[in-house]
Amino acid sequence: MRSNNVIMIIVAIAMSGCARGGSTSGAKLRFAVIPKSLDLPVFNYAKVGAEREAAALGNIEVIWRGPETADQLRQKEILESFITQHVDGIAISCLNGDFLADTINRAVDAGIPVVTWDADAPKSRRVVFYGVDDMAAGRIMGEQTATLLGGKGTVAIITSVGATNLQRRLDGVKESLAKHPDIKIVEVYDIKEDPVRCAEIIASGTNRYPDLNAWISVGGRPVFTRNGLAAVPPRTKVISFDTIPPAPDLLKAGKVQVLIGQKYFGWGSESVRLLADIKAGRMPASPIIDSGVDVVTAANVDQYLAAWNALANAVSH
Repeated sequence: MRSNNVIMIIVAIAMSGCARGGSTSGAKLRFAVIPKSLDLPVFNYAKVGAEREAAALGNIEVIWRGPETADQLRQKEILESFITQHVDGIAISCLNGDFLADTINRAVDAGIPVVTWDADAPKSRRVVFYGVDDMAAGRIMGEQTATLLGGKGTVAIITSVGATNLQRRLDGVKESLAKHPDIKIVEVYDIKEDPVRCAEIIASGTNRYPDLNAWISVGGRPVFTRNGLAAVPPRTKVISFDTIPPAPDLLKAGKVQVLIGQKYFGWGSESVRLLADIKAGRMPASPIIDSGVDVVTAANVDQYLAAWNALANAVSH
């Protein structure tokens, strides 16, 4: 614990020094914001949030760049390019936190503060992570599933191996379901963040387990398109992460029973705000900021949509 504190103090001194020496009140700060991939619609809201916060602060340019698809090598190359450009700060959602740890450390050593959002790199020396408590969110998914199934049945799980956030959610689901001995996990599928592969796995898994009681997806791929769950029969429950359109419509149509929402606009706005504060010498009080989640069901989906539309309209004006 003491060594972690020492590291944080060193980072704080380094960052405040960069803020004093690297910019003035009138200088434009260049912040690179890197999503996991550009083909994931959930990240479009992070881009809007980042650009909104930059406009509000007035002296920040957001450079939005990520791999076209979920390619960890390409994401690493993009991160390295921003180190070479010596941008003023980097905010990244990591496809594979362990794989990127050394590169993130290189950025920090070069005097570039790094914050992670959505998916962390906990083994790196990033300054702060903003996102959900994934372990707790996984437990919520497990308990929601157990309630829907009445404490017994068979479950298949969808994930993408390598992402720290998805692994922690998966761990939380397993921990929660372990408390219900009459619920059996028949298989855990790796969709590799591929929407086509996701739909194929759901179809093949449904054929393989015709009496399957529930699908749990610790990521949002099944609900990012309207036909991703086409093969799922009405008797099978679906519990999935993410609430962006068209997910609420799928819930209202009965294709999904529980959605777990995240602070999508906040991924961008909070990351930019955190980087701006760090450059000004104001370090975050904690290295982890839990954004919280929204649990959306048929009982509260209309209320959630009203709040979502209000936020979306506020962002767009």
